[in-house]
Amino acid sequence: MQQTTLFIALALALNLSPVFAQQVTEPLWPNESLQQRGDGDVPQLIITKVDSDKPTAGVVILPGGGYRGHAMDHEGYQFARWFADLGVTSAICTYRLRGKGNEGQGYGHPYPMMDAQRAIQTLRARAKELNLDPNRIGVIGFSAGGHLCSTVSTHFAESKPNSLDLIARASSRPDFAILCYPVIAFDQSFTHRGSQRNLLGENPDPELVTLLSNEQQVSASTPPSFLFHTVEDKVVSAKNSVVYFSACLEQGVPAELHLFPKGRHGLGLAAGQPGADQWPELCAEWLRRRGIVSSD
Repeated sequence: MQQTTLFIALALALNLSPVFAQQVTEPLWPNESLQQRGDGDVPQLIITKVDSDKPTAGVVILPGGGYRGHAMDHEGYQFARWFADLGVTSAICTYRLRGKGNEGQGYGHPYPMMDAQRAIQTLRARAKELNLDPNRIGVIGFSAGGHLCSTVSTHFAESKPNSLDLIARASSRPDFAILCYPVIAFDQSFTHRGSQRNLLGENPDPELVTLLSNEQQVSASTPPSFLFHTVEDKVVSAKNSVVYFSACLEQGVPAELHLFPKGRHGLGLAAGQPGADQWPELCAEWLRRRGIVSSD
């Protein structure tokens, strides 16, 4: 009740209409024992379930933060509200990460990937309970969360159909992906070095660098993807989105890329940024065309 009240208060503070949705926070790995070492050690799902008389789409939200933190407001809660307006149930995933001021400590690869894969599997496995269509489960990520979004779009957890863990039986492959000013390529002149270092460490194995340079991992199994970036982004170069989009074209993956000339990094919904503020409606229209959300 308290979390739902806080969520409505956030909506009102943003001058939005109240959300007719239920919000709950749950551990991502409820049956696992995770060592307690500080922030980011116990990943959670913050689920915002919309009211609907028929199954809806679902989306996992992966906030950015350079694999050191989570930008929970403008890349988390605001998008839970945005998706609720579209009639989509969402789950913000607070995936494990390196943590602020914890060089060499915390969590690098594969833990963020495992958490994001598990979040997708959770929504799909609990589709009936959450009133979801299991064939319309997607993912959205921002900046380093966009890298994680591209990771789960190109690396899928092995399904275990006979597992006693019902969630592990579900596929982790998203049905659609939305990548917002994403980090993509590693070990390039335009790489966001902080994200690479926090995820892979100071001196990573070259094979691991290639494995997580996700423009090199796009395949025919990569889900349809929507990307947006700004040319003016000085933190994460728009070249990241361009190389991922190009890889999608090469592999025949349906993809749409919008590059806007103006706008800093971390725009979120880009309210008040001329040009880039068009991207949310462009994305919503893309979701409608693909049958992810209703066109009514």
